Amino acid sequence: MTDAALSHDDSRARRNVAVLVLAQAILGAQMAMMFVVGGWVGQSLASNICFATLPISLIVLGSMLAANPLSMAMQKYGRRAGFFIGAGAGAVGALIGALGLYLASFPLFLLGSLISGIYMCAQGFYRFAAADTASEAFRPKAISYVLAGGLASAVIGPQLVKVTSQALVIPFLGTYLTIVALNIVGALLFLFLDIPKPPRPSADSPFGRTRWELITTPRIAVAVICAMVSYALMNLVMTSTPLAVVGCGFTEGNAADIVTAHVLAMFAPSFFTGHLIARFGVERIMGLGLVILAGAGAVAIQGVSLENFYIALILLGIGWNFGFIGATTMLAGAHEPHERGRMQGLNDLLVFGGVTVASLASGGLMNCAGGTAEAGWLSVNLAMAPFLALAGAALIWLVMRPKAA
Repeated sequence: MTDAALSHDDSRARRNVAVLVLAQAILGAQMAMMFVVGGWVGQSLASNICFATLPISLIVLGSMLAANPLSMAMQKYGRRAGFFIGAGAGAVGALIGALGLYLASFPLFLLGSLISGIYMCAQGFYRFAAADTASEAFRPKAISYVLAGGLASAVIGPQLVKVTSQALVIPFLGTYLTIVALNIVGALLFLFLDIPKPPRPSADSPFGRTRWELITTPRIAVAVICAMVSYALMNLVMTSTPLAVVGCGFTEGNAADIVTAHVLAMFAPSFFTGHLIARFGVERIMGLGLVILAGAGAVAIQGVSLENFYIALILLGIGWNFGFIGATTMLAGAHEPHERGRMQGLNDLLVFGGVTVASLASGGLMNCAGGTAEAGWLSVNLAMAPFLALAGAALIWLVMRPKAA
């Protein structure tokens, strides 16, 4: 069945959205778990505290490196095959991470984190899979609903950390063994996914634009820039949050609760973000997301009370939601079906490349700027400003271009 035919009936798309929402909830919980405990494990195993967030950075690096190969594999073999690969890598990565904890080996733990990044990459494609069989009208809603599945993962992940982090003699070993189980159980959901494999191109079928032609298309370029900035800045701040909360005198439980509030704020707006995009336009919603991200930084630099942490992280989540869903919607409508594998892989390569740099910078800024947790937290949040200015300028440029262009 062609994409044109599929656009007339969204019943298949709604079924796929239901599967992907469940996958986001169950399998997605592992990302919240790893981001909560990764910095703490890094602090306990690394010889230099400046490398505390390196495990999280390697998760994102693994996601970046997997983006193009996984996207092309999905173009050739279908979404289901790619998602099975992601869940399998998530299980293997967590198992190696558990072994690294057991042996107190930081390099082995880092290897597990790198492999786990393949799952993170696969999860990133859930949003594109939701759009594959959706009509143009249903597409932004489908993307939003799938990301809304993260609401459950926002609750499940940090709460599982509370239950499992000290369940065994070695701290956090139980957490990583639980992640292995999540991947095995969650992978069964993809048996119910119904997305046709892309048809094999015939000799006379259009090849589509090259990667350079795609990325230099103004609408695509701005979508990628805003996605990079939204995701990278969210990661920059969130990666340091558990370290900052504990470093400022609060408990690990406080840190887990703040991360839960943040992840809830990331995904709760998804129930209506698609409707807002349909009503007000994708550019306005993306711009609002950037403004809210700036507001998160402004609140964070005002102080380090629990209220400041909660409000800043909630705003950070909402800003990410508007900016990232808006950018994804803009990108999904700016390329042809036969360009999906090429463009979506390139997009996630660039997005997660930016996130990798942000997560690496996060640990350095937090632990090695100013000598105190308060000074490090201030540095992390001040670092947001130039990138928000870049994304805002790009979006304004796009909006102000002559319509004929």
